Amino acid sequence: MAKVKTVFFCQNCGAKYAKWQGQCTSCKAWNTIAEEVIQKTTTNDWKNATSTSKTSKVSKPLRISEIHTGQEARYNTDDAELNRVLGGGLVPGSLTLLGGEPGIGKSTLLLQISLKLPYKTLYVSGEESQQQIKMRAERIHSKTDNCLILTETKTQNIFRQIEEIQPDIVIIDSIQTLHSDYIESSAGSISQIRECTTELIKFAKETATPVLLIGHITKDGNIAGPKILEHMVDTVLQFEGDRNHVYRILRALKNRFGSTAELGIYEMLGNGLREVNNPSEILISKKDEELSGTTIASTVEGMRPLMIEIQALVSTAVYGTPQRSATGYNLKRLNMILAVLEKRAGFRLGAKDVFLNITGGITVDDPAIDLAVVGAILSSSEDIPIQKDFCFAAEVGLAGEVRPVNKVEQRIQEAEKLGFSTIFVSKYNKISLQNTQIKIQLVSKIEDIVEYLFG
Repeated sequence: MAKVKTVFFCQNCGAKYAKWQGQCTSCKAWNTIAEEVIQKTTTNDWKNATSTSKTSKVSKPLRISEIHTGQEARYNTDDAELNRVLGGGLVPGSLTLLGGEPGIGKSTLLLQISLKLPYKTLYVSGEESQQQIKMRAERIHSKTDNCLILTETKTQNIFRQIEEIQPDIVIIDSIQTLHSDYIESSAGSISQIRECTTELIKFAKETATPVLLIGHITKDGNIAGPKILEHMVDTVLQFEGDRNHVYRILRALKNRFGSTAELGIYEMLGNGLREVNNPSEILISKKDEELSGTTIASTVEGMRPLMIEIQALVSTAVYGTPQRSATGYNLKRLNMILAVLEKRAGFRLGAKDVFLNITGGITVDDPAIDLAVVGAILSSSEDIPIQKDFCFAAEVGLAGEVRPVNKVEQRIQEAEKLGFSTIFVSKYNKISLQNTQIKIQLVSKIEDIVEYLFG
């Protein structure tokens, strides 16, 4: 009989201890260390679940000049937004982890993709019954019959079905519901998540089958389980968005096969998620008349230029201390811009409330929207609207100078394509575009903007 071994794990960071203690010395969290029973019966190989195990190939060291690097064919997911975020599609043998808030649309996205794929796909659900998944599939309107649904949480049974079916792609919903016989602890515990992920990695690498995992997140917004889970997988995707808004954003937090700067945008509808090919249309409000405090900024996410709307409201402070509030924008950067406007441009904003909002429920870290923020604040303060066919793409420095930004030509081309008449950029940007229909207004300091817009 195997000896039962107990180990103490921190449920917050996954640190391992020989005995219980009140505080985790790794992450400094209190009362997060719990006891888990570990009992290994056999080696944790996914092939032990099947009777037809094969002898694994022994890897040999090679000189780096001897290693052949060919362009590996990717699986096309038939979803342009997901393909962009993944870097071109699913890589054979890769492990992709998708996290997000409850009800944000993780299961809907992967089920929708599995119903569109021309490949044989096994969708394993540990949270819903086959009837529940069928009801959602009918709402999505499936196009193919290549998707197989399995409701199972035991990894050994899952691998038996995989051996019989031999699918091209495997989807697990979710990793926190799986459990393995090799570990005697409850599903969702630190040791179970690590063990199940290890078995899935061995399966994916040995069979060159891409595996997609859905992961729960904690109240802090981090993926539940040990941090090592994110280190083990090849790609970590985050599905973001406010449940009160219809738009969802898919970002790559880690990607071994592509860039982490790309993002995909979806619209949540009654029949599933719709890909948004032109995000600028949904991020810019449709209005008949010009309103003060509104500007359009050109930002870039990865290789994709976007036009976003900045809204500002400047009003006299009713209470003693002026309020500073920003939605979708860094509050510290807003305070810095307000200080620059007061010091360099002479605007008295110290006794006024300032509220800033980026429409569409998205968050932008691109410093190129600084000039649009300045324009929106000044427009609201002076109560003078800015023409709705003006847009901005420049960073503002502490000395009040207008600094150049990267990929400025892509921003100009996107603004021209969407019908803007003038774009304000730094005069220090090197622009080689010829014969453009849009007017490129070069500015060097904030005073130039003030003079041009309100002079």
